[in-house]
Amino acid sequence: MERRGTMVALPHSDACERNKGPILEVLRGAFAGCTHVLEIGSGTGQHAVHFALAMPGLVWQPTEMAEAMPGLRKRIFNEGPRNLRAPVELDVMRTPWDLRRVDGAFTANTLHIMHWPQVQALFAGLPAVVKPGAVLAIYGPFRFRGEHTSPSNVSFDEMLRTRDPASGIRDFEAVDELARGAGFAFVADHPMPAHNQTLVWKLPVS
Repeated sequence: MERRGTMVALPHSDACERNKGPILEVLRGAFAGCTHVLEIGSGTGQHAVHFALAMPGLVWQPTEMAEAMPGLRKRIFNEGPRNLRAPVELDVMRTPWDLRRVDGAFTANTLHIMHWPQVQALFAGLPAVVKPGAVLAIYGPFRFRGEHTSPSNVSFDEMLRTRDPASGIRDFEAVDELARGAGFAFVADHPMPAHNQTLVWKLPVS
């Protein structure tokens, strides 16, 4: 593996660069009482590096599917601070997840890419790896009461479903039902730039 400081081609997402600042402002509050956060679907690792650098009191555990692991490993190795752990391979459909228990969980721009059984599996897998009082934060586009929040999200949803009919922007009510089934209570809806939301849930302490 390349040494830190050398020129390395890393995976890059323009969207991650645009939204990492606004998401961080929400996560600072949401994870204020947390010590160990699990990120499900870390993608390019840009979020993981940014959040770990900005919140040094948190241990941040990135995860990804096998095919995305090489690029993610490169970024974590070359840019990650000490509190950013080496990424772990995670397929939400393969249970039980081989992960340490955490008091925070985060995922961004995943639910509309996943097929619905994968979304269900994500929530079904969480109870085994989260501690009492754990916080769950999810970033991305959502529909509310069956309605999109903007014309651009209508177009985005159509593009997603044309590319993969099993994907698409999810209904908040359906996602909240899964969260409640996993023991989480809804806490907050934070409107974000580009017609996205950061939704926050929390487990009871006992």
